Amino acid sequence: MASESGMPNPSSRIMTFYPTVEEFKNFSRYIAYIESQGAHRAGLAKIVPPKEWKPCSSYDNIDDLVIPAPIQQVVTGQSGLFTQYNIQKKPITVREFRKIANSDKFCTPRYTDFDDLERKYWKNLTFNPPIYGADVNGTLYDEGVKDWNIGHLNTILDVVEKESGITIEGVNTPYLYFGMWKTTFAWHTEDMDLYSINYLHFGEPKSWYTIPPEQGKRLERLAKGFFPGSAQSCEAFLRHKMTLISPSILKKYGIPFDRVCTQCRKAKKSTDDGNPKQNQTHLKERDVAMEVLA
Repeated sequence: MASESGMPNPSSRIMTFYPTVEEFKNFSRYIAYIESQGAHRAGLAKIVPPKEWKPCSSYDNIDDLVIPAPIQQVVTGQSGLFTQYNIQKKPITVREFRKIANSDKFCTPRYTDFDDLERKYWKNLTFNPPIYGADVNGTLYDEGVKDWNIGHLNTILDVVEKESGITIEGVNTPYLYFGMWKTTFAWHTEDMDLYSINYLHFGEPKSWYTIPPEQGKRLERLAKGFFPGSAQSCEAFLRHKMTLISPSILKKYGIPFDRVCTQCRKAKKSTDDGNPKQNQTHLKERDVAMEVLA
């Protein structure tokens, strides 16, 4: 819906799109379409692929895949303002990671609804540091997948790689991420201010917070006020992905934000009411908001 001036999505809310099989065939054209609808004004858009699209035929053979540099995310702070430190751990396999994620120590707590789970996240952020299998080079897309293949999106970044031979890991090559309850990407903008694309292969839903790009400077000013030491060391310290600011703080200081959850199509659900303990491992694929794995 457009405003009186004709600008779409005047409220800068996160929009969700459901492309048809035909619409899904042309990545660049569909991105241009959602921009024409004002999706970019929110800073994030959710696209639900058509049910016929299958990027990976099976995930049964990934248990021996090695996560070379998992990180333990230690968080300090209080009252909605936190700093996250990533401590590198020794390599582990996906099988070992899944066992840790599903253990009583690290699995998602009981919750009644999203709001309840969100409160538990921010209340327990500094306890029991989770382990994140981040920045794993590679892809799980089947070789024959052409549409929306994160490794080959046919954008200008592919041209940079093909014609100039320049590879920038995680920018024009895909990364895999294995997450668990409370693993988090702190507030940040993407590398070189590029768009980022993520696909959730399997596991529990992932939550995103986003601030409209036109309001980004307000968040930066707020963060500099709360974290003067970090700001003095580096003017662009939010790009370090270490700063966590809760929704309650954003509301208090009038910073507009939105949130959305992404879900895989075959997420397993526990029969234990409100306590999903099965398949706590998350796997997303990223060619590149604040991201929270629930």
